[in-house]
Amino acid sequence: MALRAIIGLLASVSIVGLAGSSASGAASGVQIVGDDIGGVVKSSKGPEAGVWVIAETHDLKSPLIKIVVTDDQGRYVLPELPNAKYQVWVRGYGLVDSKPVEATPGHKIDLTAIIAPDAKAAAEIYPANYWWSLLRPPPANKFPGTGAQGNGIALTMKTQQDWLGHMKENCQFCHQLGTAATRELPGAANSIEGWAERIQKVRVGDISLGDHAKDLGAQMQNNMARFGRERGLKMYADWGDRIAAGETPPMPPRPKGVERNVVITEWDFAGGHFVHDEATTDKRNPTVNAHGPIYGTDLHVGHLEALDPATGATTEIDIPGVSPPVEHRPGAMVHNPMVDDKGRVWMSMREGEGKAYDWCSDGNQSKFAAYFPNVGRQGKEIALYDPSAKKVDIIPVCFDSHHVNFGHTKDDIVYFSGDFNVLGWINTKVWDETHDAKKAVGWCPFVLDTSGDGKIDPNRANWNQPADPLAAAGGAEGSASPAGADSQAKADTHEAAEDTRIAGFPYGMNVSPVDDSIWVAKYTPTVPSGLIRLEPGRNPPETCKTEYYEPPKLANGNYAAFNAREVDIDSKGIAWVAFGSGQLGRFDRSRCAVKAGPTATGQQCPEGWTFYQAPEPKLTGTNVGSGWYYLTWVDLHNVFGLGKDVPFMPGSNSDSILAFLPDSRKWVEMRVPYPLSFYPRGMDARIDDPKAGWKGREIWSVNATATPWHQETGEGSFEKVVEFQLRPDPLAH
Repeated sequence: MALRAIIGLLASVSIVGLAGSSASGAASGVQIVGDDIGGVVKSSKGPEAGVWVIAETHDLKSPLIKIVVTDDQGRYVLPELPNAKYQVWVRGYGLVDSKPVEATPGHKIDLTAIIAPDAKAAAEIYPANYWWSLLRPPPANKFPGTGAQGNGIALTMKTQQDWLGHMKENCQFCHQLGTAATRELPGAANSIEGWAERIQKVRVGDISLGDHAKDLGAQMQNNMARFGRERGLKMYADWGDRIAAGETPPMPPRPKGVERNVVITEWDFAGGHFVHDEATTDKRNPTVNAHGPIYGTDLHVGHLEALDPATGATTEIDIPGVSPPVEHRPGAMVHNPMVDDKGRVWMSMREGEGKAYDWCSDGNQSKFAAYFPNVGRQGKEIALYDPSAKKVDIIPVCFDSHHVNFGHTKDDIVYFSGDFNVLGWINTKVWDETHDAKKAVGWCPFVLDTSGDGKIDPNRANWNQPADPLAAAGGAEGSASPAGADSQAKADTHEAAEDTRIAGFPYGMNVSPVDDSIWVAKYTPTVPSGLIRLEPGRNPPETCKTEYYEPPKLANGNYAAFNAREVDIDSKGIAWVAFGSGQLGRFDRSRCAVKAGPTATGQQCPEGWTFYQAPEPKLTGTNVGSGWYYLTWVDLHNVFGLGKDVPFMPGSNSDSILAFLPDSRKWVEMRVPYPLSFYPRGMDARIDDPKAGWKGREIWSVNATATPWHQETGEGSFEKVVEFQLRPDPLAH
């Protein structure tokens, strides 16, 4: 809580928290029960509405934080607190942090808020994206780049959107930008040199990075070079210099309306390891795993982490290796988990082991290999954890994997994005019956019906081919899985009478509850990116068919949005897409006049798109938002209480989860104000008790930053499991 010492102010303040009398509590209308703390927050200006009251304890098995928002009269109730001693204090926009007051459940505590003495002191607690909005990218008229001997902008940067897309996708991929740890460069005599030095630093041996510190350091170097190294360094140095000189961002709005009904609870998680993604339940049935563990994938060190929310204790589950057999394989790189209807956890894995399997390319062993052989540099795998057996199985597959989701048919198919060339899956019914991967595993390439005959030519030699899947990746993460050489025979050609295979990095993915089509956000190249829709048909792979839709290209040559990262589908078949450019996209395929044929290569359906700008400041001199939105999740069952089919986006650079209300076209922003640097990647929602009202329903997420020490709590900080609950009003308990 270092921010509470801002400019030494708090040392001069007398008493900022007073135990309220029962008379005071009665007069305020605050009623509490035995596991509550409640009261009123006032400053020298009177009651403070829309500020956070934070209770923190280290007396339990795991440190616990509970956060609520004051109502329009400054009143608050912290509900459902385990028995412990808490430090209770106030944080809010326009304030500096109050001095913590010790309190225990069952007592009323009135708190005194402190008005910030100036804009700089107030801005210390603003979200990272507000600070990042001060960044000044090169103006649009400086593009295209002319290289190191010209304007310093790389030749590959054809438009300002290319520059901004690179900033969004590759400069924010591991942690927030705009935090105190990133915007301040203490002791740097020359800020350009200071930034050059900063991106060379790596934390070899850090528990959160495992053996990947040097690789991550190399990524920072490469990403700066992609701007045009000196021009990129100059942009960040200018940003830091202006902040050091006293420039501050605009003040964010305080929580309002239903945002004041949100209750946030946080637990320390995973013993200092980096948790990339979490899962708590089966999205198709959110009562699965009720009251059960919160699962998180320890990407860099090869574990599945499981937190018990009743005790705060974390259990570490080793991911084994099979080539050679070992109990724990640190390099497994388990990435994204998903819970099935049996409570098992399916996990994608970014790294395989051993040699590629012959059945991935041998058409005599697999009909999928006969249709489209898909081999790689190593044997590819996914992991399956069964909590009832306390066992992890490693299942061989023929595709790279990244994100995981389930279909809605009786075969209970689990799909995996992440391969440049194909969408892969496992028929879990077949796997459970046979444990034979060759029988359970399938895949289909992404082939568009550009011939317009309603089907895909079964002879892959006749397809128009993408010239280079790696080039299509635009330098993003992942490794291409080259198809057989014969499938590249027609590369660099395009014949309108033939079908067309597309490639690129398919990232976030979901399955439609309406028709079981699979939708994938293909986020390379970042500008424009787009949506892949794959229909497996009755007899895949022969019946597989792909459609592709990009954000519309505007008259000025820019795109309406870019950097699509995730898509989810509501119960009406509408696709909702999080764009790194700062919008939530709504895509209604039923509006499309053209879905196939020679023009159906991405730009054929502008009429299907609607875009909604996220509530945030824009990057200086642009119309692009300063936030970044990692994934998308649609509440199909109204678990959280904002309505059926409400789409959510984790605000990775803004300490928040955002919900969009389609009927009113309004946003609900649920901010995590402490500790600063809440970096959510994914989320889901679970019903623990359908009879318990708001107390039995919650959204779950994880502070999934690869740099836990960037949090305001500094060195030694852990990742956080974060629970969001929605009360009927700010004083409910």
